[in-house]
Amino acid sequence: MNDTPIVTALYVPGDRPDRFEKAAGSGTQLVIIDLEDAVAPDRKAFARDEVVTWLASRSFDDVRIDVRVNAGDADDLAAVATLDPTIGIRVPKVESPTDIDAVAAVVGSREIAALVETAVGVESLGPIASHPAISGLSLGEADLASDLGTQDHSVLDWVRIRLLVAARAAGLPAPMMSVYPAISDLDGLRIATERGRDMGFVGRTAVHPSQLPVIAAAFRPSADDIAWATDVLDITAFGGVGRLPSGDMVDPAMRGRAERILALAEATT
Repeated sequence: MNDTPIVTALYVPGDRPDRFEKAAGSGTQLVIIDLEDAVAPDRKAFARDEVVTWLASRSFDDVRIDVRVNAGDADDLAAVATLDPTIGIRVPKVESPTDIDAVAAVVGSREIAALVETAVGVESLGPIASHPAISGLSLGEADLASDLGTQDHSVLDWVRIRLLVAARAAGLPAPMMSVYPAISDLDGLRIATERGRDMGFVGRTAVHPSQLPVIAAAFRPSADDIAWATDVLDITAFGGVGRLPSGDMVDPAMRGRAERILALAEATT
């Protein structure tokens, strides 16, 4: 599993091959090529063929690639299984570890991210996160809101916190936030992303390149945060309790937060 924090990810429809290179050159850290919701049913086969052709002909040292498949689609899984093993797979509508067993049996050891989008999936978050093939968790918030019959922020926050705890308890990276669908509302995106950052999420998926700089800026640590993290690591390098230049006490328990701040600083530079 790659330990570098992924802060920006950009979805691109699998039936729009004209956008693949543009997405890869957008500055995002991760391109998610979508064979699922972004593609009409009568264009699924076309999209799969175009994605496989493009991915088979290109190296990806400059950007990471995931493919979001259709749930339970054997043809999608078989197609991804032929690709470079560094290409990850995102599986929608995961409701149990058994769903992941079926995927891993086809695609092998490549990274698998589980998207939880139903109440049944939420109730199985712990076992899903603990599956040995899983590299990350995310919420499909639009589908989940439909399944729950609510858009209430308090309900969705409760699920987000459950997702965060399940991921961290299983040793997975902090989840990325779901997409912000109001593409032109960049102020709203910034406010919502900063709120998610404060909740403990790291990174966010985007549906348009214009959202990427806003997301990166929201997760970029301030100069004060970077200075604090650097001091904490220096002072606690040999264990024990110390004092920051401000006079605040620090101990080794703070090293984890300091390391995450510096990793985010590197990822958003």
